[in-house]
Amino acid sequence: MTAIVTLSELRARFAVGLAELYGREVPAYTTLVDVSRQVNEDHIRRHGRQVERLGSIDRVTAERHGAIRVGSPAELAQAARLFAGFGMKPVGFYDLRDASSSSVPVVSTAFRPTAPDELARNPFRVFTSMLVSDDRRFFDEATQRQLETFIAARRLFGEELLGLADRSAADGGLSPDDADRFLALATAAFELSPDPIDEAWYRHLKRISAVAADIGGSPSTHINHLTPRVLDIDDLYARMSARGITMIDEVQGPPAWAGPDVLLRQTSFRALDESRLFRQPDGTVTEGLLRVRFGEVEQRGIALTERGRDVYERATAEVVRQLYAVTGREARGAVAAEVWADFFPIHEVDLALSGLGFFTYRAASSAPYTGTGDLRALLTSGAVVAEPIVYEDFLPRSAAGIFQSNLADQGSRDHAAQAKNYDMERLSESIGLPIDEPVALYRRQQDKSLAEVGRTLGVTVTGTPTGR
Repeated sequence: MTAIVTLSELRARFAVGLAELYGREVPAYTTLVDVSRQVNEDHIRRHGRQVERLGSIDRVTAERHGAIRVGSPAELAQAARLFAGFGMKPVGFYDLRDASSSSVPVVSTAFRPTAPDELARNPFRVFTSMLVSDDRRFFDEATQRQLETFIAARRLFGEELLGLADRSAADGGLSPDDADRFLALATAAFELSPDPIDEAWYRHLKRISAVAADIGGSPSTHINHLTPRVLDIDDLYARMSARGITMIDEVQGPPAWAGPDVLLRQTSFRALDESRLFRQPDGTVTEGLLRVRFGEVEQRGIALTERGRDVYERATAEVVRQLYAVTGREARGAVAAEVWADFFPIHEVDLALSGLGFFTYRAASSAPYTGTGDLRALLTSGAVVAEPIVYEDFLPRSAAGIFQSNLADQGSRDHAAQAKNYDMERLSESIGLPIDEPVALYRRQQDKSLAEVGRTLGVTVTGTPTGR
């Protein structure tokens, strides 16, 4: 019997294939990957293997998240079928429409593995945004009709590709020959199209939103960015700047500070001019430039509970308030770090015991235990070890901040118009699949580990923070 290529193997090869494609299309991305690798190697040399608490160096170095944009529920449902063939499920709901001052008329989810062992093998994620063409704040009725007609007439993913994806999802992988074909077709689906763009239509959409133009003005989708992970994003920012690569003004997300990293920090080099072909009203084709793709990089921290996310939002609001009159990147960073220290504990164990962060717990040994089952006592005595759960998901404000920093203009919106309601349930209906809630996944992982500790030590673990 021929051995199959497993979902995790397919996923790893898919991430590599997309990275090679994107590196050919955006050469500065290759520089970003090279610098990211250097940053990680140097960080481990300076700090030792303790930094691998948030993921082994092999995982971190291989880790990527991609980003694509689609134009309709039907296209999103097809994307869901494709990613299922790599063992990737929809997780989380992100509404970017009001997350920044720029016009970003999309809602999003992320496709990724959900089981901890699959994440450890390869955590490839694809942040997938869908245009909300019926939101009157952005699109009038005539533009909506033209958008929907344009999008309905294109085909992002062919039947052979989707058929292979369905078979891979059903069988847990593919034969080597089918795997090669699946990977070739899947990678090609995200290649930048050489077909001319209708310039008048593209410019019309761009006046509303550059993101809308990228989605609804092109004949296909493409990789918008492909993000490596680093252990020190501030070092990465400095090294890229030293190479003469223009970075966006800020690192998005939590500040650098003396305590544990939480959630997600992101930055990018600015979108670069790329040559594209444009079709004019008289049918002639001319060459022009578009600036829509950029090089993002991320630093991941500890997943926060509901209570932790509430503290995060309050800390972020206070940072924004205090930074109103502060100029200079270093000065702003120092102020943000001081604010953060007022809201979050400086030690991981306190983050766990206060119910702010998610951790897995394991017994330090299987020797008989005679002490109390109180979690604080278990941790203090060393009988139990807490290990942080990495945040595997995204932040709407940070994602929108990256988008906004790479847009040449703000676009337009009618603030008096009624917003179109969109939530996780409606997006789930569009996909035809349930969307996992990230917090529920983290809580399940933590609860499972606590139950295992109780069985190993023969105690009932008490004093566990709910985090709600």
